[in-house]
Amino acid sequence: MALSHYNYERLSAQDNDFLLWETPALPMHGSGLQIFEAGPLATPGGGIDFEAVQRAFAAVLHRVPRYRQKLMWVPGEARAVWVDDPHFRIDYHVRHIALPRPGSDAQLKRLAADLMERPLDRGRPLWENWLIEGLEGDRFALINKTHHCMIDGASGMALMQTLFSLSPKVEAREVPRYVPRPAPTALELQRDAWRRRLAIPGRLLSGAGQLWKSGITSEVQSQARALAELARFKLLPASETPLNGPIGPHRIFDWLELPLEEVRAVRRARGCSLNDVVLATVTGAVREYLIGRQLRPERLDFRVSAPVNVRRGGDTERLGNHVSSWIVRLPLGEADPLAQLRRVHATTSALKQSNQAAGVELVTKLHEFLPFDIQGMSKGTQNLLVTNVPGPQFPLYLLGAKMLALFAQPPLIDNIGLAISVLSYDGKLGFGFTGDLDRVPDLADFVRDLSRAFERLASAAGAAPVAKGERAA
Repeated sequence: MALSHYNYERLSAQDNDFLLWETPALPMHGSGLQIFEAGPLATPGGGIDFEAVQRAFAAVLHRVPRYRQKLMWVPGEARAVWVDDPHFRIDYHVRHIALPRPGSDAQLKRLAADLMERPLDRGRPLWENWLIEGLEGDRFALINKTHHCMIDGASGMALMQTLFSLSPKVEAREVPRYVPRPAPTALELQRDAWRRRLAIPGRLLSGAGQLWKSGITSEVQSQARALAELARFKLLPASETPLNGPIGPHRIFDWLELPLEEVRAVRRARGCSLNDVVLATVTGAVREYLIGRQLRPERLDFRVSAPVNVRRGGDTERLGNHVSSWIVRLPLGEADPLAQLRRVHATTSALKQSNQAAGVELVTKLHEFLPFDIQGMSKGTQNLLVTNVPGPQFPLYLLGAKMLALFAQPPLIDNIGLAISVLSYDGKLGFGFTGDLDRVPDLADFVRDLSRAFERLASAAGAAPVAKGERAA
């Protein structure tokens, strides 16, 4: 039977930007690190049943077709499309490595940073999973690398729940046959690209006509005000700090866990959001870290880029990027942790009212029609990246092996040498820190400062202290 013509999928301008921004020193993939108990996957020789894990991944890939698609570039355009990979092999993407036994958490962190540095092969689907055995305490780890043009944080969490199980019960799954669909020819891509270009003026005029008929809505006015605020950030750049400057090719990675219930206790006690507590904790950590670098934090205009999920109700599992962002000034001049939290809460409340994220979203929508460099526009407007993505509050399993911990390794972007990604999982709040080795060689000091900042905030807010043994180093 003849195969039907394959209608390829074009990357959005936002997703395509992550490809264009990528350099050898700035790979644009994110990573997730999961730590599991060995459980039923332990082999008699003390290893992990890698073949079983590889088959398990192969058995679910039909549910996420993007994982068997690769890039194809449109001739004459710096724009890519997704097409099925006719030569897909699971061996290229689910791989096996071991730490020297008994492998420590410190060794795992160094290996995670090393894997993070290596760009993905653009000739294949843009993901890899590494199974790491040899971890002390009868544990193993998985590190999954996925290019940012494929997923953002929200879709990544939804995808993770597709790949892993909610039950320790192991169910045998057959690997469905994979039949790749034909890719378009270069001529077809070029012809379709010309059609899109010719249609752009009409689409812009149609949108302007609808806007004229309906009048200038409050939403449009709000977006215009938000754009003006973003322009002010560009005209008045953020302060220069040791965290900012040229980024090299080498990475350093660390993590920290906090009990989620204690973070929620601070939120309840102070009448704010969980994200406010996270940003206030980051404020305290940045302040102490910069004081240790002989800076005067009260003199700094220090800004955090905080992505905001703009998916609508039914879009939680859509792949690709559907995010806007806030630019949040951190109150580094405040020494008192409760004052820091009050200022952060006032700032985020004002951002919600001003709808700043809608301004960024409008720029992203216009970017589909107009070619401009969003990263170049944002350079100098921010000092630090902080993402906060809610995850499942129940345990997940891989072939009966329980996931014990979950951390993200966010990618760095030009001029920003530290990124923090916060994921909640099964009663814990996991902070993952990716740093440029040249800019933040003392990342462990920053992690220590963040742990102490939260202790001070929790104590000041009247939340119950956490036993020292409950925190990961």
